[in-house]
Amino acid sequence: RGIFRVLGLMKMDMVNYTIQSFRPYLQEHSIQYEQAKFQELLDKQPSLLDYTTKWLTKAATDITTPCPSSPESPSSSRSVACSLPNGAGNNSEPLSPTMVLYQGYLNLLLWDPENEEFPETLLMDRIRLQEMAFQLHQLTVLASVLLVARSFSGEILFSSSEFVDRLKCITKALTEEFISRPEETMLSVSEQVSQEIHQGLKDMGLTTLSSENTASLLGQLQNITKKENCIRSIV
Repeated sequence: RGIFRVLGLMKMDMVNYTIQSFRPYLQEHSIQYEQAKFQELLDKQPSLLDYTTKWLTKAATDITTPCPSSPESPSSSRSVACSLPNGAGNNSEPLSPTMVLYQGYLNLLLWDPENEEFPETLLMDRIRLQEMAFQLHQLTVLASVLLVARSFSGEILFSSSEFVDRLKCITKALTEEFISRPEETMLSVSEQVSQEIHQGLKDMGLTTLSSENTASLLGQLQNITKKENCIRSIV
């Protein structure tokens, strides 16, 4: 029994040694092999990557499109080139493949699954990208809520880190279902934020919001549900 055990260990050692010996060769030729097999598959099914082609074409178009003169202009996605100094992406130079990919990945974070098909080459990463898109969406809504709340509550109340942190926690918890129920979510957020501001001003001995300002606060917070909302566009 001991001899067979030793032979088994020797066999495993030989397998590991063989794998380690072939690893440099496999790494050197794996890319060429994958490219060749992938090209064979494309030759048999030319339409296999139609959605990927559309995705990259849109990304290239977004880069070459001039940046809007006004930052408040609503758009479905903002070009990476617009964030570069002097609009570095909008010139006559050939498009950088890296820049196109950056723009493509940015567009995926703003993807509309109801009207657009996901690129075939990224189907394995779809869940992870959707989770990132949800986090980005939630951060956008959170930042929009804080901007509106600050404009109504004033600098003194927002100078309290405890108040701001509590407002963040409340908003983040209430916006977990924003994508599936935006109107109901923002209705709850607006009411809760209004109450927090009212109580915060009262606790600090400051003048609370009038009925008109409260109604305006509720309206602006509920308008965040709209994609073309100017505050969401800025964020």
